[in-house]
Amino acid sequence: MNVLAALLALGLLVVIHEAGHFLAAVGQGIRVNGFSVGFGPALLKREHNGVTYALRLLPLGGFVSFPDDDDDSTIPEDDPDLLRNRPIPQRVLVISAGVLANLLLAWVVLVGQSALVGIPAAPEPGVMVVAVQPGQAAAKAGLQAGDRILSINGEPLGKGQSAVRGMVEQIQAQPGTTLELVSRSRDSDSGMRKLALTPADQDGQGRIGAQLQANLSDNLQRATNPFEAIGYGSSQFAGLIKNTVVGYSGLITNFGQTAQQVSGPVKIVEMGAQLSRQGGGGLVLFTALISINLAVLNALPLPLLDGGQLVLLLAEGVRGRPLPERFQMAVMQSGLLLLLGLSVVLIVRDTTQLPLVQQLMGR
Repeated sequence: MNVLAALLALGLLVVIHEAGHFLAAVGQGIRVNGFSVGFGPALLKREHNGVTYALRLLPLGGFVSFPDDDDDSTIPEDDPDLLRNRPIPQRVLVISAGVLANLLLAWVVLVGQSALVGIPAAPEPGVMVVAVQPGQAAAKAGLQAGDRILSINGEPLGKGQSAVRGMVEQIQAQPGTTLELVSRSRDSDSGMRKLALTPADQDGQGRIGAQLQANLSDNLQRATNPFEAIGYGSSQFAGLIKNTVVGYSGLITNFGQTAQQVSGPVKIVEMGAQLSRQGGGGLVLFTALISINLAVLNALPLPLLDGGQLVLLLAEGVRGRPLPERFQMAVMQSGLLLLLGLSVVLIVRDTTQLPLVQQLMGR
């Protein structure tokens, strides 16, 4: 059930992204052929105002189709309501709307959780383990999602983000050195336990393969007014965006170390399943985190992504006319091959790191 919840959340995020493109186009009177939820054969179809709405067999995402991309379309090529014939600002809005929709969704779910569920009290001592990558140092030491790390080598970690920063700095500074942790399991009242954690050495820095956050209290308090809920949810939203942007910028500034931490679809679903085990709050965090990641990823200026489309539009605006069609096709095809190749590599790598697969391989 946890894996299913993570898959459905991923599918919903892609649908929201595509719905952003769709609503931005329809709202400006731009022609749209269809809007589909899912992929594969259509289970249900309905046409309304020239748009075919479809529910398809595999409910893991969705897509919007434009007559501009339909070779069999009977609409004249000079029709002013085709996307390619609209002014550049209108096309920019359509392309950017998917990213904006994902950002808006993340903000809404975080603020909504703050308003409906409550706001955590002041952070408790220690650092919370949010997710653990199988086969990495944290998993080998026995750490699990939900554990609260209280001290390293006998030194208390303190509270809040300063505790997280302090732990990360100690781990990064001591690759290959065994650290003695004292932790408490969230699901157990059996008391403290000691663990030996040895960070892996990756280009001179320690890595443990775990996502960490401040140890927020289980006790929630009602927001005293809507502004308090908005403020707390917005601060979470800003923090997630900052961490995501820093992570992607690391691919450029420190590719050798950061590339090994990039997760593929299998690892993302696994992380979602881990967070789902922590209840609705964990699933909300997963939804917001992946929605922001989708927004930032799609904003990158790479072929096939929204950011790449915006670069082509910018070039068209500078030149005063579109780039040659053959050049655009070559860019898109190369981008497709790159993304497909990267996806295959990540899926194979992440699948071989799953505990069951490692057992079957005798690791």
